[in-house]
Amino acid sequence: MKSPTVGCCINGILRLLVGGAFVFAGVLKIADPAKFALDVSNYRLVPHEMINLVAILIPWIEITAGSFVLAGIWLRAAALVITGLTVMFFTVIVSALARGLNIECGCFGTMGGKHIGLVNLAIDSTLFILAALLARRSKDCPAKEIFKEAGAQNTAPPPAPAASLKLPIRL
Repeated sequence: MKSPTVGCCINGILRLLVGGAFVFAGVLKIADPAKFALDVSNYRLVPHEMINLVAILIPWIEITAGSFVLAGIWLRAAALVITGLTVMFFTVIVSALARGLNIECGCFGTMGGKHIGLVNLAIDSTLFILAALLARRSKDCPAKEIFKEAGAQNTAPPPAPAASLKLPIRL
């Protein structure tokens, strides 16, 4: 049987690794949006008209989800968003490798200028496992509990019991 402090420590480490990686990656992409848009374009999966939109949205989604994970806000939802992102990134990289593209990953912005390969797939797989584990271990507070903690009161009267209808039987 694990003690509660061990579980909290594991969750803290998972939150730091997963949330930190996604905030870091998002910030690096935002620092050079033109370069990230070029990286998105090089995968040849997004229509030309949508490249800038994707290049702008993805880093902000990464930063938001990563920040929520770090702060423990909507932890399960944020971890599931990150899990979905890692699946998408894995699929995009596999697609590029299968098509023989020799392009820069763009995974962590312009840092290193690394080309796609098995290392990227290993990183995405690891982040997927950690994010999925974090989502599985997290216990998000249901909305009812959040409102209760905030002092919200249920002002509506309880519903009255429904009167049973008895119809006369005629023969």
